[in-house]
Amino acid sequence: MAPNTVVVTLERPENISLIEMNGSIFQEKQKKSASPKQFTYVLLLKAQRILACFPWVAVNLYTLFGSIKTRIASSDPNEEDPRYKGRLYRFIKVFLAISVIALVIEIFAYFKKWDLSMVNYPWEVQNNLVQWSYVAWLNFRGDYVAPLIATLSKSCIVLFMVQSLDRLVQCLGWFWIKLKKLKPVIEGEVYDVEDGSSFPMVLVQIPMCNEKEVYEQSIGAVCQLDWPKDRFLVQVLDDSDDELLQHLIRDEVMSWKEKGVNIVYRHRFIRTGYKAGNLKSAMACDYVKDYEYVAIFDADFQPNPDFLKLTVPHFKGNPDLGLVQARWSFVNKDENILTRLQNINLCFHFEVEQQVNGYFLNFFGFNGTAGVWRIKALEDSGGWLERTTVEDMDIAVRAHLNGWKFIFVNDVRVLCELPESYEAYKKQQHRWHSGPMQLFRVCLPAILKSKISAWKKANLIFLFFLLRKLILPLYSFTLFCIILPLTMFIPEAELPAWVICYVPITMSILNILPAPKSFPFLMPYLLFENTMSVTKFNAMVSGLFQLGSAYEWVVTKKTGRASESDLLSLAERESKTMNEEKIQRRLSESGLEMLGKLHEQKAPVVKKKKNRIYRKELALAFLLLTAAARSLLSAHGIHFYYLLFQGLSFLIVGLDLIGEQVS
Repeated sequence: MAPNTVVVTLERPENISLIEMNGSIFQEKQKKSASPKQFTYVLLLKAQRILACFPWVAVNLYTLFGSIKTRIASSDPNEEDPRYKGRLYRFIKVFLAISVIALVIEIFAYFKKWDLSMVNYPWEVQNNLVQWSYVAWLNFRGDYVAPLIATLSKSCIVLFMVQSLDRLVQCLGWFWIKLKKLKPVIEGEVYDVEDGSSFPMVLVQIPMCNEKEVYEQSIGAVCQLDWPKDRFLVQVLDDSDDELLQHLIRDEVMSWKEKGVNIVYRHRFIRTGYKAGNLKSAMACDYVKDYEYVAIFDADFQPNPDFLKLTVPHFKGNPDLGLVQARWSFVNKDENILTRLQNINLCFHFEVEQQVNGYFLNFFGFNGTAGVWRIKALEDSGGWLERTTVEDMDIAVRAHLNGWKFIFVNDVRVLCELPESYEAYKKQQHRWHSGPMQLFRVCLPAILKSKISAWKKANLIFLFFLLRKLILPLYSFTLFCIILPLTMFIPEAELPAWVICYVPITMSILNILPAPKSFPFLMPYLLFENTMSVTKFNAMVSGLFQLGSAYEWVVTKKTGRASESDLLSLAERESKTMNEEKIQRRLSESGLEMLGKLHEQKAPVVKKKKNRIYRKELALAFLLLTAAARSLLSAHGIHFYYLLFQGLSFLIVGLDLIGEQVS
């Protein structure tokens, strides 16, 4: 045997492969293959996991369809507010009926495998009246209907792109502010803490109307503001029509007055002008002339104790500053999917729109609450007017026309609530989108005649009002809820994929950037925004043409959630027992009288709370699903998926399955 020879004995040579490289022999151990039993076990395990999902899916589907069946069976055709139906609802129903008929015809032609692409004229079809009619419709559609729809869709696409460009410019401005860390700074020295007389006189107003869930926490938060007690006055402006609630609020005010807080209670017997009338009446008091600034908080807002110290100093050394607006923060943003989607919208509104417009233009729409006004700016602008339901935007526009500047402080946040039910949110959005169109009608002459620069006039008319308040709901509803399903039956005018997919997703990503934790809700947000377009469009039209529903003010329903830690206290706060104990504890004459009324009064008939059926949204759901079925016949791909999911989104909203659910 050679001296360099090594003898190797292989026990299982079938699992060894020999490789010869450069005269050397290497052994490569083969991987041990899985046995058939192991492979079968893995397959069975995966199959068991898949099968385990079926009962869960079946139970949830059964529960869902059971809820839908119960909701439809218990619905009242007359329970929905008439102003949310009307002519638009009838138009959608007619459009739906025509779409269903067209879908039946297309399905018939599809299964009959009619190939009429080579037929140019109806008379070329012989011995078939149905085919003759179908070819006649195809020719009429291509020659007359398609060009009209194409022109309309191109107009909406232009508006869509202009609005998207405006949104992109705003986001670039926000990026610049974040990059450079720009924010309003307080000029000059702050007030001397040891010398209370150096602090200016501040009036704090809390307008409310039947706010039984939140009056206590809002009054308590305002009364604890860190400001010299003799340098601010709290006005509780109660427009409640419930006598029992009036006594409770008055009793709450008296309790804080006994603690040394300078606070007064005001109640109007004639509730005219809604919130604007309430604020106007309060500003007419003789003692208001002694105050320099006024801070306004709606009944569900709870400012931090340092709110005035973070906002009022901005006025010092800035005589042309009329408003300091703070940001809203929401205690119930994670309560349900509806509040999460609202949080995305409002985060973008404050973080981008208000901050960018405030920094670069010194103008934005006053949010109606969580802001401090210079009283002289209010007086120079004509004070509160009752001509629209957006008195906050009205006074802001008039102050801007008079040369006053605004500041938005993004770092100062005030806790408040988001509507948790779709019914409350829909009514709020109706007022928020009809009011600006009312205001645009009445203030357009004043804008044109004002002495501000041409650029500021153009910004007010074309950007502030037309683009962001009129064009946005106009194209959103028309393009995605009417034209898109229509083009499924008129393929000659089909919308390109970038219009219905790529650009909307890009804009939604920009909208969601200020709330990065909400990125998992990107697609629900996009679908829900298109779903809300019907409400916003209807409100915009009613405000623009002065329809009856545009001038109705509905107070947004509150739940009274003071913070994330006390959600369970809502039931206790609403109970009559708590009210009685509170009154018994305070042995005042008004409290005893109130207690007697509580015992003597018969129990009121409480209307049972329940979720509703929204027929306009349901009609649009069936319209979009019908168009999705037509798109499936043509294998449109992305059009089909968009119409399918958007139709399901309308269906969920129409059945009131989003937001607060009532058992």
